[in-house]
Amino acid sequence: MTARGRHTLGVALLSGVLVMVLGAAVWASTRGTGPGSSADAAATGAAGPTATGPGGDAGTPGASGGSAPGTSASSSGSASAGLRTHAATQPATSTPADDANRLRTLPSGTRQLVLVTTDSFSSNTARLATFTRSGDRWVPAFPAMQARIGSAGFADRKVEGDLKTPTGVYSIGGTMYGIQPNPGVRYGYHRVVEDDWWNENPATSGYNTFEHGPNPGGASEALWTFTPQYRYFAVVNYNIPVVSASPPRGSGIFLHVVNPGKATAGCVSLAEQDLLTVLRWLDPASAPRMVLAPRTVLNRY
Repeated sequence: MTARGRHTLGVALLSGVLVMVLGAAVWASTRGTGPGSSADAAATGAAGPTATGPGGDAGTPGASGGSAPGTSASSSGSASAGLRTHAATQPATSTPADDANRLRTLPSGTRQLVLVTTDSFSSNTARLATFTRSGDRWVPAFPAMQARIGSAGFADRKVEGDLKTPTGVYSIGGTMYGIQPNPGVRYGYHRVVEDDWWNENPATSGYNTFEHGPNPGGASEALWTFTPQYRYFAVVNYNIPVVSASPPRGSGIFLHVVNPGKATAGCVSLAEQDLLTVLRWLDPASAPRMVLAPRTVLNRY
């Protein structure tokens, strides 16, 4: 090959190399990390397990790749995973009417309902709601009212002196009572006088009944001395008639006037005007029932 030929070949080879280098540079500059790249896959994989369930709790371990309830799964990157994290919401809080219409064990003849509920067994701040039966539904009679119950909350197995309110379904005693004159109730009414007692002595035959006369002993209540609580009250028929038990199952569960700022020893209490509204509304002809329980266990009833 002549010197001129070798020069021409060298120039051609050098030009080819330059074209290849420039082409590679242009291809790299336009490639980026778009959808489907390893960077995107890493972001999606990292975000996926952080999706949350109702209430913001982390997803259940072992449910890899799952999306939060009520949302759709996505593989489009961390932005979509962030939307999944905030899409889940807490279940709606039940209304008093929702709670009432969950009940299934009330007597068929019951046309009035008083529902006293708390958020937990240990809470002593309650909501009292009233309902009238309309067809197969419970319809609110009055707006819900704030109530107090026993200072130690609710109990499935109440015993005397435990400061707890018994759970369950109860009728209303045939006579209402009060230190004040009859406010216009539909039940029988007894105006309390001196030496009127509620017998809370389990060693006596009159345990958990009204008595007039000498002190029955034990923890019996001198009804005429408790104000404002016993200005007006109704009897909740808990442990009436008495069921023999050891320890005794408790006595004197009333619906009465609240002692402002205080829970009770096991009764249910309301502001006086709220109580009068309820007492005047209750009608023995409607076979009313009181349901006492935390909302979490209403399905029992």
